[in-house]
Amino acid sequence: MPRVPWKTVRVPDAGHEYLALISYLPLRHFRAVPKFFRYTLETQRQLKTAPGLLGYSLDAQPFRRRFYTLSVWEDAQSLQDFVQQLPHSRIMQDLAPHMGKSQFAQWKLTAPEFPPNWDESKARLP
Repeated sequence: MPRVPWKTVRVPDAGHEYLALISYLPLRHFRAVPKFFRYTLETQRQLKTAPGLLGYSLDAQPFRRRFYTLSVWEDAQSLQDFVQQLPHSRIMQDLAPHMGKSQFAQWKLTAPEFPPNWDESKARLP
């Protein structure tokens, strides 16, 4: 699965700030890749109905065991609610033993910057 094109769920309002999130999710072993893809489909179904989501994308590099997610949220509470709900909360627990050191970055974003650029977003990771 290569890069999933950006999916806009809601168009941002001019003059409003939103929360952008990039995550880097490395897997320790190739045997975890099929499980990661199965969970990706579950997560995408959850994203379709997630309150506060403006859009998202995935950059999957399965042969390198590297995965990146990029999303934009109404605010931090919307993101936190998504992370704590099923199936995402269960998926994080189940994948934890298979994960390398994950990295995350958040920043504010306005309508003219939407959707975020992948290269600029990846440069924000620690």
